[in-house]
Amino acid sequence: MHNRGKLLGFVVLLGLGLALLIGTAGTIGTGNVGIRQTLGIISQDEVTPGVYLKWPLISTVREFTAKEVVIDLQDLTPKAKDNLSLRDMDISIYYKADQGQIAELQSKYSGQSQYDGETKQWLPAFGLLHRVVRNAAYEEVAKVDSLVMHTRRDAIAGAIRDNVQAELEKNDPKVFQVTRVVIRSVATDPSIEESIRNAVANQKKLEAMTIQTEIAKKESEIRVTEAEGISRANKIIADSLTREYLQHEANQALLKFAEKGNTNTVVVPANMSVAPLLNIPSKQ
Repeated sequence: MHNRGKLLGFVVLLGLGLALLIGTAGTIGTGNVGIRQTLGIISQDEVTPGVYLKWPLISTVREFTAKEVVIDLQDLTPKAKDNLSLRDMDISIYYKADQGQIAELQSKYSGQSQYDGETKQWLPAFGLLHRVVRNAAYEEVAKVDSLVMHTRRDAIAGAIRDNVQAELEKNDPKVFQVTRVVIRSVATDPSIEESIRNAVANQKKLEAMTIQTEIAKKESEIRVTEAEGISRANKIIADSLTREYLQHEANQALLKFAEKGNTNTVVVPANMSVAPLLNIPSKQ
């Protein structure tokens, strides 16, 4: 019985020893860094990727990602420039933190990092970015009228990105990089959506009327061109009809008239200055 107790004690001690031994080492994945905390004090030297050692029980190492992180903001309801609130707005923002300054971020913004249970990694200053992005979204949406919000999504996303980057640079220059912002959806109030549909319909109607006006204008220009052509032709003809030419044509007509053997009557213009040729048939 006594020996069995010793054996059990040995197994327990061996298990504790193995646990302590395992607790003295760990690994950091590529693209990440480790933040060491000993007795509550955060070391400012990041643990680089690979195997690391630490003091068991009194020291911990958390793995932080230095890769691109996405923050999804759901169900935002910012007010537009015309003081009308959006029904729903969803935004995704992508950012990276400089891996050489993540330890300083952890010390400066204690409690702002978030643990990702899926990747088993910590996301640096996640809470800080979430707050800054939300504020920037409300600020930029307030600069645009709700009726044109759906046509300005890319511009608003770019403005949010610039706003967030500028705000982060104020307190932490060259620490964060906002890589992109995506506005996944924008849903306005139903009354606004009806106004948008009416505005689009009116715009299409205006475009159709503009095309019809251009067609009518072109047709009118064609008719004017044709009329100008006819007018010029008539003027050329009128300018060519001199008195002498008209007299010549009249003489030619009278000559043909007189050559017909059965002609008895000829109508002579009153202002004719040349006697016409007459063919008076002889009496039988």
